[in-house]
Amino acid sequence: MRVLLVEDDPMIGESMQLGLRSEHYAVDWVRDGAGAESALAGMNYDVALLDLGLPGKGGLAVLTDLRQRGNDVPVLIVTARDQTAARVEGLDAGADDYLVKPFDLDELLARIRAVMRRRVSRSRSVVRHGPLVLDLATHEARFDNAPVRLSAREFAVLRALMNEPGSIVGKAKLEEQLYGWDAEIESNAIDVYIHHLRRKFGTNFIVTVRGVGFKLAPQPQ
Repeated sequence: MRVLLVEDDPMIGESMQLGLRSEHYAVDWVRDGAGAESALAGMNYDVALLDLGLPGKGGLAVLTDLRQRGNDVPVLIVTARDQTAARVEGLDAGADDYLVKPFDLDELLARIRAVMRRRVSRSRSVVRHGPLVLDLATHEARFDNAPVRLSAREFAVLRALMNEPGSIVGKAKLEEQLYGWDAEIESNAIDVYIHHLRRKFGTNFIVTVRGVGFKLAPQPQ
C-alpha cells in the first residue's frame, strides 16, 4: 500500500514514516502544501495523511482543491487542531477521517484500515483470478477455497498484478507499490517476492516476460 505523508514537523514526520514502514507501507513524505499537490498530481496513492498547519498552502486548501479536481484518494487528516469546528470543516471539505495529535501508532494504523475498508466497499472489495481470491478490505487471500498467509508485500505484488489481468506489469511499477521515494530497494526484491508467490500458488501461476516484467498466467474459466 502506498501512502502520502504530508507533515512539516520533522520529528513527527520521521516517527510516522518509520512506524508505517515497519508495517510495510510504502511511504512518500512531503513537508508543505506545494509538495503535496505535486505528489498527488504525479502518483496514485492508496491514502494520504494530511496535516492542516502546513507552510505555504495550508492542508485544508490542498484538500479543497484536490476534491474540486475530482481526485477521490482517501484522506485522513492528522492534526493538532482538536476544536469541533476544525473537525467539521475538514470533514466537510472532503476528508474521510480526522485524527488529533498526539496519537498512538496503533490507532493511526486502525484508522488507515478503516478508511481503506470504506474505500473498497464503494468499489471492488474482492478480486479474483482463477482459484485465487483477494479480499482488499481484510487483506486475506484464498486459493482453491483454502486460506493462504501472505506478507503485506506479497499481497501488494499480487494486487498490482490482478489489477491488470493479462497485462505485463513492469518491475518498476511493482516497486512503486512496495517502497517510498527514499527507501533503499534491493535489486532482486521483486524477484524474491515473485519466487515466494510461485511457491504458494504454483511455478506457472506468474509468468516472467524477460526484460519487461511479469503477468498472471491465463486461468481456465
